[in-house]
Amino acid sequence: MLLETLNPMHYNISSLVADTMPVATVPILILMCFLFLIWSHEETSSIPGPGYCMGIGPLISHGRFLWMGVGKACNYYNKTYGEFVRVWISGEETFIISK
Repeated sequence: MLLETLNPMHYNISSLVADTMPVATVPILILMCFLFLIWSHEETSSIPGPGYCMGIGPLISHGRFLWMGVGKACNYYNKTYGEFVRVWISGEETFIISK
């Protein structure tokens, strides 16, 4: 009888995992969605410019400066957002002021 309880083949682990998996998955998914909403929430800035959008905005902004050059990229952002614009260059927030 003792050997029967110690035998790992006696317990069906796959049925145990299959029964508990849906119960554990729902709270984990809800927690992940909640953390994603908190992480992606950003404070709105009064300064116009491209949005942060989970880090994609700074990558696009920096790429535009590398691709177009400083002068053309500044002109593009000034036409799009106005005279005072917030952009990201090398991951740092940068302000473009022009008239």
